[in-house]
Amino acid sequence: MAMQRVSPSSLIAVAVLAGLAAGTYWLVQRTLPSDADRAPYVKQHIPDYYADDMVISMLSPNGTTQYRVNSVHMTHFEDDQTTAMTMPAVRAFTPDQPEVTATSKRGTLNADMSVVDLYDDAVVVRQPGPRDPEMRALSEHFQVLVNEDIVRTEKPVQLFRGASVMYGDGMIFNNISRAVQLLGNVHGTIQPAELGGQRPPSPGQSAAPKAPTAQNSPSAPGAPSPTKQGSKTP
Repeated sequence: MAMQRVSPSSLIAVAVLAGLAAGTYWLVQRTLPSDADRAPYVKQHIPDYYADDMVISMLSPNGTTQYRVNSVHMTHFEDDQTTAMTMPAVRAFTPDQPEVTATSKRGTLNADMSVVDLYDDAVVVRQPGPRDPEMRALSEHFQVLVNEDIVRTEKPVQLFRGASVMYGDGMIFNNISRAVQLLGNVHGTIQPAELGGQRPPSPGQSAAPKAPTAQNSPSAPGAPSPTKQGSKTP
């Protein structure tokens, strides 16, 4: 095989190109800031990802679905790892108990998904059971504590249970014991059948007494006649 000679001009050109490359690399390294000069990145309250038609299932210790959160749209923020939700719906599943559903126009989910806050026209509904009628609570804010299985609000609330209606300045609903505690100025109307399980009068008997009413207890606009003060446990 014939050897191809390299001309001196080619060697000079290669040397010049190598020198230019080395000089460019040195210049870039000199102009780049060092690790000590770089300011640490501070996370801001800005979205880092989005999702539509989101479904999150929260499991109980035995692996069954305890809560399910649905949202039409969600936005996750990078600084506090919270999630803003549009039209959220939270469903609680308790064995051998009617389902409980909470909905609102907007909501937030904290970083570890243990607290769900529901805002604007928030509604909590417990489905009717074998011995209990449907329960419906209305407020501008409900907070669902997933680990404690509690729904609460510090805002004025309307509570409907069958034909009875009560009003309060706040509410705590324990999904385990199914007990509801109304807070603050509580007033409304409880039907006699729910006070003592009274049956309708038979022919010839007098009608059952009306539910007792409280004195000096202001009623909410459009509310029925107020009854005695106190908390109500459906």
